[in-house]
Amino acid sequence: MNVEVVAIGTELLLGQIIDTNSSWIGQELAAAGLNSHYQTKVGDNPDRIRTVLRQAVERSDAVICCGGLGPTQDDISRDMIAELMGVELELDQDIADKIRTMFTSRGREMPEINLLQAMVPVGATILAEQPGTAPGLRCPVKRDDGRECLLFAVPGVPYEMKEMISGSVIPELRRLSGDESVIKSRVIRTWGASESGLAELLADRIAELDEAGNPTLAFLASGVEGLKIRITAKAATDDAVDAMLDAEHAVLEPLVGHVTFGFDDDNMEAVIIRLLADRGLTLAVAESVTGGYVAGRLCAVPGASAVFRGGVVAYHPEVKFGVLGVPEGPVVTEDTALAMAEGVRRELGADIGLATTGVAGPAESEGKKVGTVCLGVALADRSFATTVTLPGDRERIRQYSAISLLDLLRREILG
Repeated sequence: MNVEVVAIGTELLLGQIIDTNSSWIGQELAAAGLNSHYQTKVGDNPDRIRTVLRQAVERSDAVICCGGLGPTQDDISRDMIAELMGVELELDQDIADKIRTMFTSRGREMPEINLLQAMVPVGATILAEQPGTAPGLRCPVKRDDGRECLLFAVPGVPYEMKEMISGSVIPELRRLSGDESVIKSRVIRTWGASESGLAELLADRIAELDEAGNPTLAFLASGVEGLKIRITAKAATDDAVDAMLDAEHAVLEPLVGHVTFGFDDDNMEAVIIRLLADRGLTLAVAESVTGGYVAGRLCAVPGASAVFRGGVVAYHPEVKFGVLGVPEGPVVTEDTALAMAEGVRRELGADIGLATTGVAGPAESEGKKVGTVCLGVALADRSFATTVTLPGDRERIRQYSAISLLDLLRREILG
């Protein structure tokens, strides 16, 4: 089954909002064994939406239309879909009542314009999930050849869209495709090798799997989440697909085990919190270039309070010198990172201190290349620092600094 994705919204074309929805939907379709050969973005223009939707319906078995279901004048997906179906819109009173209840439960009066979201093309059905005010729609559309294409319309709000896609859309598409096999994925999460480096390490294995067709491997670079290697397998039963994943993981372990830090939903900060908790150790961080980013990531992990003592954002040199006891002088050095780590460990009474200092932009260069970051680790029996050179803009340098620092600690803990 071929499934096309159409994202609607002028803001997507202008770059005001990055279209992460289409990427996520594409991943979910691939994981479900459904083909997706086209993804299109189109602005809030009736003629262009009409053209894109008709093209999608004619060349695909199913279409997922994302966005344009809000209550404002430029939210015209419903109108265009009704026109495509050759029907009128009608008020669904149950949806109208549900939307009104959402507003009253929050102590607010519903603007009458929200009733636009209760207008449904005749012949369409409502998806079971409705976490927001916009209902999802299941719309049968006749193609020029007389066959039927199933069009699903979902909101552009990511959490609303994801609930509908996972709850209703993917299960129905899989049922319609006639594929009753079990499809599962396992994600190996890595840090310390480039995407091209991993591809080179796994080139022979990827070639073998491309020939076999099942299981498959895919790479995904995810910033502070690391580089992901996704194994996807298909089999007749849960046990059979689990066995395939285990077997492939065993093949990959000797190749990528040295850069693997977790699996599936693990992230680096969760791994660190778990390692520290298992060993009864506490942690404090001193941050300059990352500006509290490491502490924020650690605090997002449930149970972090058992091991994370706190942090100091020593962004200005005077804070480094006065609060953490760093000797005055240049601050983008390994000596500074080391002194920061030792200072925050001492001041916050932690077993381990971590520190970052570096250059995220030209204004902080001290003659150093942008992306130069010094990382410090202070333990009870020894302290050390290292320098890394990280690519990207300011935000990516901060993200890469955070995961690099935590991975440095992970490797130290594990020996």
